[in-house]
Amino acid sequence: MSHFGFENDIHNVLRLDMPITNAPMARWQRKASTSSSTNTSSLSPNKSVNRSVSLSKTPSKTPGKNGKTQNTPSKAGGDRFIPTRNNKQLDVASFLISKENEPVEEATSSTAPNQKAWSMTLNGYDIEEAKILHLGGKPLNAPEGYQNNLKVLYSQVATPDSIRKSRYISSVPERILDAPDIKNDFYLNLMDWGRQNMLAVGLADHVYLWDAGVGDIVLLKKMEEENEFICSVSWSKDGNFLAIGTSDCKVELWDVQYQKRLRSMDGHSARVGCLSWNDHVLSSGSRSGLIHQHDVRVADHHIFTFGGHTQEVCGLTWSPDGKYLASGGNDNMVYIWPMTSGSENQAVHALSEHQGAVKALAWCPWQPSILASGGGTSDRHIRIWNANSGSCISSLDTCSQVSSLVFAPNYKELVSGHGFAHDKVIIWKYPTLTKVAELEGHEDRVLNLALSPDGSTVASVAADETIRLWKSFEKDAVKKPKPTSSIIQQHIR
Repeated sequence: MSHFGFENDIHNVLRLDMPITNAPMARWQRKASTSSSTNTSSLSPNKSVNRSVSLSKTPSKTPGKNGKTQNTPSKAGGDRFIPTRNNKQLDVASFLISKENEPVEEATSSTAPNQKAWSMTLNGYDIEEAKILHLGGKPLNAPEGYQNNLKVLYSQVATPDSIRKSRYISSVPERILDAPDIKNDFYLNLMDWGRQNMLAVGLADHVYLWDAGVGDIVLLKKMEEENEFICSVSWSKDGNFLAIGTSDCKVELWDVQYQKRLRSMDGHSARVGCLSWNDHVLSSGSRSGLIHQHDVRVADHHIFTFGGHTQEVCGLTWSPDGKYLASGGNDNMVYIWPMTSGSENQAVHALSEHQGAVKALAWCPWQPSILASGGGTSDRHIRIWNANSGSCISSLDTCSQVSSLVFAPNYKELVSGHGFAHDKVIIWKYPTLTKVAELEGHEDRVLNLALSPDGSTVASVAADETIRLWKSFEKDAVKKPKPTSSIIQQHIR
């Protein structure tokens, strides 16, 4: 009987349709128990939305074994993907999702503002612009001492035009002109650029005109005497007439259009080395130290004389507003004269800070009361003056002879021409007088500078018998000056 009982036990064990009592829980049973436990532990209004779970150790067992479940870790205030999310936004998100399946109705122009106002009143924001996922909170500040090595490629901040547009200053001249037989004399002023874009140059006993627009060259004047020479040239304000100072103590006035001499004015006892216009009044400085004022409209041209310099007057220029006349001389003095025709012609200011001859003088176009002056080899300084008070605003040692100065209004800069010992042209930022660029190329000292009518190009003539045109101040859009009627053309004859 025992034998038959053993066979029955073996037969029962090998049958597959009997329930397994000691086997692990089936997968479908584990899922059923997990869903039931989740339903029983659903959130209620009186319970907290989030639960804190420690993240210090990574689970070592597979979730689901032994009837245990692994919940997603979370932090206080939201899960790891959505820092800020409230129930109100979830309601709006579900509404927007359900709204996508509805047919679109065309909103009239009158109902659209009303719907936006209702949405702002009820929700606090426009529901049309609502986002399903809303990230909130301010970003954390970087710890102290943190250095970001990443380069910023794009920025939302608008870049100013002055920074966006890079300015390129060429180190080589745009054009080089020959100036043969030019006199290497520091005290003469042999070049000027007129408003009609004509460059006048005095070469020995000749005066040449170069049309910068088309490139034509015209011989305007030749001295009659063999030993005489040109000492100075100066254009009228409108650029139609040219004044010429000669070594035979005369001042001549020429009509450039007809290439005809209109008149010759005497009065000086020495060569006329500098000239300057103030409307119809022409000022001339000579080697005698006297400055004559000529009214070119009348036959008796001489109005009055300024006498203050004890040596040759080598620099002369009127202020842009015509209020002051500045003169520099070989006596190291700078005088500022008023625009008067009285019997007592006294200087407003006598400036004696320079230690060398003062030939370089320039008035600031955008600040008519500001005067710049440059000293010779013994001084080498550029000084900025206030003509109203006579005080020196700033001073700069250039370590070189200053032969000419001119203001460039396009970029509010000051340009200086130098002789011994550098023989170059330098651009300075005004009013800081910081160096912007050095224009090199002349092989001898620079004698004179002249600015083009549009303010984009400066011309430099040097003792190496060359004229170099530096296009260093060009702008994208330059307003052309309005043509003005000439007073001289109306009254002179």
